[in-house]
Amino acid sequence: MNMAIGPTTRRRQLGADLRRLRERKGFTLEDAGAAVGISKATLSRYETKEGTVKWPAVDALCRTYGASAQERESLVELAKGAKIQGWWRSLADPIPESMNLMLTLEDEVVREDHYACMYVPGLLQTRAYAEAVHRASEMRCTEHEIAHMVDIRMKRQELLSREDPPHLWAVIDEAVLRRVVGGPDVMREQLRHLAGRAESPHVTLQVLPFAGGAHAAAVGSFVILGGPTPELDVVYVDLISGGLFMEKPAELTRYKLAFEYLRAQALSIPASTALLDRVAKEL
Repeated sequence: MNMAIGPTTRRRQLGADLRRLRERKGFTLEDAGAAVGISKATLSRYETKEGTVKWPAVDALCRTYGASAQERESLVELAKGAKIQGWWRSLADPIPESMNLMLTLEDEVVREDHYACMYVPGLLQTRAYAEAVHRASEMRCTEHEIAHMVDIRMKRQELLSREDPPHLWAVIDEAVLRRVVGGPDVMREQLRHLAGRAESPHVTLQVLPFAGGAHAAAVGSFVILGGPTPELDVVYVDLISGGLFMEKPAELTRYKLAFEYLRAQALSIPASTALLDRVAKEL
């Protein structure tokens, strides 16, 4: 077991493994819970990858399921390591719950696939652009609150400067490049920043051009957060009421297929960079 993985990934892996072992044995939640003295609701929570887990219960479940000694030790280690402590936990101001989950998952991804139809993806925004976006979308926020959210966004970007960063693949609608956020100067700087980021081996950038017509993502902007294994992938969809996270296999399949189509319909990487450059010059 690779113990370099982060606590949330461990917790989610543990839930998936516990469910797999139970189903292999042919036990219902009631059967398994009764065998080790925990409720059906508690065991269901263990398997749905939420909240804390008591490692002695994991040990007992593994014995009930007839797991090998190696499997049992591995799962007990996962349970012991699933204590979530990210850099954002020590922030002076609280952060919204959906953002809390986003930061927790994003801290441990191996790749991120973004489709952006409204704004530049947060990980690729300049500070001035991010401020303009927050000012427009959070109309009732104070300057202090806007600064706090922008600080978090800038801190999130350190993910791309890590020794072994995740691969970020962004398909950006041409509308995003043409929408002048924060005025011409801010937008020009943002487009140049995008072009600079695209030179990194860990960032792939494609533009979905207007000329392409109708396309696969009538669903709007989304992010696929890629875990160490496909069963740990999560889709995040940005809604006006807050973020929505999805991890059911059918949902993941739908969004992954949409992203494949979008990549195929977008301009090539050199043509995308050329369009970025052209739009920046027109400003």
